[in-house]
Amino acid sequence: MDTKALLKAMFDAAIAAAQPDKCVPPHLPAQPRGRLVVIGAGKASAAMARAVEGAWPGKLEGLVVTRYGYAVPCERIEIVEAAHPVPDAAGERAARRMLALVRGLSADDTVLCLISGGGSSLLPLPLDGITLEDKQAVSRALLASGASIGEMNCVRRHLSAIKGGRLAAACHPAHVVTLLISDVPGDEACDIASGPTVADASTCADALDIVRRYGIALPDKVRQVLESGAGESVKPGDPRLAGHELRFVATPQMALEAAARVAGEAGLAVHILGDSLEGEAREVGKVMAGMALQVARRGQPFEAPCILLSGGETTVTVRGDGRGGRNVEFLLSAAIALRGEPGVYGLAGDTDGVDGQEEIAGAWFAPDTLERAFDKAIRPMQSLDRNDGHGFFQALGDAIVTGPTLTNVNDFRAILIASRHEEKTNAS
Repeated sequence: MDTKALLKAMFDAAIAAAQPDKCVPPHLPAQPRGRLVVIGAGKASAAMARAVEGAWPGKLEGLVVTRYGYAVPCERIEIVEAAHPVPDAAGERAARRMLALVRGLSADDTVLCLISGGGSSLLPLPLDGITLEDKQAVSRALLASGASIGEMNCVRRHLSAIKGGRLAAACHPAHVVTLLISDVPGDEACDIASGPTVADASTCADALDIVRRYGIALPDKVRQVLESGAGESVKPGDPRLAGHELRFVATPQMALEAAARVAGEAGLAVHILGDSLEGEAREVGKVMAGMALQVARRGQPFEAPCILLSGGETTVTVRGDGRGGRNVEFLLSAAIALRGEPGVYGLAGDTDGVDGQEEIAGAWFAPDTLERAFDKAIRPMQSLDRNDGHGFFQALGDAIVTGPTLTNVNDFRAILIASRHEEKTNAS
């Protein structure tokens, strides 16, 4: 068994299942009596726009914003690139233009909103009194704090002039259909790109609680907006959002099921442990390693050979000066906990092709990973303490680089436990 090839094929299948040209066309709305205006934001938004153009029989116009390097050619929908994960001025300009585009529509018009992960930083339109620099400072602090994606996006929604349902409200009285590629645990629509077209039940007080919980220093103007309640988002029941439709076109669970089919065709049992696992990446790595050891040594709760599969979005509290991301942090922690256990392999990666802030999707480990690191005078625990997962796996030649995948259904984690017989006779 070529374990690395199998795990990589599973990762590729998860990404392929969420490709917009496959999952978007079946969910397009009926032709409106008036105009169709296409807007959107996220790492997959440009590819989603291209899928709409290819399948839509009539006239359309629009604007979407995606991450630098993720644009694809479109003829009728303008594609703008901006920064992720820390927002920039290009994203701010695109957000202002998007709001202007949807204002003044009629009830005969339809707005098709294409939303995917990454949209929170790609539509960084600050509320009055807050600057882009303020939002950049808050974004950096949130990313380093260890806060969950739901917590981060709660804060973002209450500092934005376009998120938290505000974009949908601006479209009124047009009909709004939002197509979502989910990258968040539990497929919470208000957390995908911070929910620009979704009503938000959270409050400024909730955002302040999160800020206090993680000890985040806020610029004075940002704190004033939250404490005064001026940042309240659009709430459930708002008449401007009546009749709006949300359609999930791709989710982490769909991607995991596609990966499981690949393993099944190879004759391996697959156990999907969950599509919404959260927590500190290194702690989740320890837990998954413990489960793998129980399977390998005890045959409980599953018999080997098998694969433990999971998705979701872990977090990293940055304490070191290394180059890392949550998937390589998870993987390095798991490898350390496994201590070279025979017959156990793993792969973890972000389905958008970017783990952390580097153009590296993730990595893989094998039973000899720690031994090869020691041979190169690399100390795994020191790498973990420095949050240097990318540096660790690159030095071993075990990084996985996909390039822009043009989609995003969050993290993919697979641990393969081979039978002892397979390990002895078919070691790869």
